[in-house]
Amino acid sequence: MRTNIEIDDKLMETAMAAGGFKTKREAVEEGLRMIARRKVYDGLLALRGQLQWDDSEESWALTRQENALQVNEAPAAPYAPEAAVVPKRGRGK
Repeated sequence: MRTNIEIDDKLMETAMAAGGFKTKREAVEEGLRMIARRKVYDGLLALRGQLQWDDSEESWALTRQENALQVNEAPAAPYAPEAAVVPKRGRGK
């Protein structure tokens, strides 16, 4: 999407140098990605103290067994996938 905006030249120069960006577009797009990621980080930080982590080998083995059981007991799909239909093409002139 094309958008015209006025950006402070000094700020853009500083951001491009800090990030090693070659173009203004690269700098702006990375800035937008950082803002989007920040929302995800805030969600993770909100979970602080609410999650318990057990990385013992016994815990992992149990998780693998539970996952294997779930995969083997998965119900069949409620529909049958249709065969792909390839349209016929007319002869070129």
